[in-house]
Amino acid sequence: MELTKTAKAVKPPKPAKPSRLSLSQKQAIKGLLFISPFVVGFMIFYLRSLVMTIQFSFSDIEVIDGGYSSTFVGFKHYIHALAEHASFKQDLVTSIMDMVVDVVLIIFFSLFMAILLNQKFRGRTLSRAVFFLPVILNSQAINTAITMARQMMMGGMSPVSADVAEAAAVGTVNVMYYVYMFSDLGLPIGLLDYVIGAVTRINSIITASGVQLIIFIAALQSIPPSLYEVAKIEGATPYETFWKVTFPMVSPLIVTNVVYSFVDSFINSSVVNLSYETIFRNLNFALGSVFSLLSMLVVCLLLFITVSIISKRTFYYN
Repeated sequence: MELTKTAKAVKPPKPAKPSRLSLSQKQAIKGLLFISPFVVGFMIFYLRSLVMTIQFSFSDIEVIDGGYSSTFVGFKHYIHALAEHASFKQDLVTSIMDMVVDVVLIIFFSLFMAILLNQKFRGRTLSRAVFFLPVILNSQAINTAITMARQMMMGGMSPVSADVAEAAAVGTVNVMYYVYMFSDLGLPIGLLDYVIGAVTRINSIITASGVQLIIFIAALQSIPPSLYEVAKIEGATPYETFWKVTFPMVSPLIVTNVVYSFVDSFINSSVVNLSYETIFRNLNFALGSVFSLLSMLVVCLLLFITVSIISKRTFYYN
């Protein structure tokens, strides 16, 4: 009897039940937890503003003491924006074209510089900091300080500044000379226009590449060294190693950088400035809301098409 009681008292623990979730489902849950702060912030701070923007776009808004009154007018302001407004369509098309040019150049430039900065050399950390510095300098407070300093210098604090500016203007390169030269060689006009647009915006491209560069460096450092060792053993050239190992491994981050670059370029576009001036300076809340919604829909559609095309060629390493 004592042996039986002892045997009953010492029961082996029950085996743990296997999880019913698959690996992909667990990863999906982790992804949802990761973006949950953004979702909560969007619901609290932005959802109400988006609903009010849609409401304003279909109404005539009259500002009164302590608030506003709205009258539903349907698609009146949308028709005015697309058929009657003088500059909205032009600003929208210009902004889209500038975004397409800038995003392509930003992705290529940031990937190229990330590969260079990922090499081992003296001063590598300082070089990375220099390329990331424009992201910090683009803050509104620093931009305002730099603008005020420039105005003070041009206003007379530095009498040499006008002479320096004039001397710099004399020493500038005549871009049209090279345009005519390459045009005479038979290069397509569309290609020349693209190159000219890229050259004229080289400063903004370098300034806007800081975050993308850091993301690409992180992607390059996460590539397993064994892949490069296998490629070297197989006799692959550096060119083949880039296209067979490096580029496929960083391709998932290209999608991330494309989305970020589109959004960043859209924030600084002329159509956003037009919406801001229409709402906050002209106090035309209805028309400004229409500008914001139409430009947002066009950019979202362009972003959806671009990401869909890139995602089909993206390689995911497990």
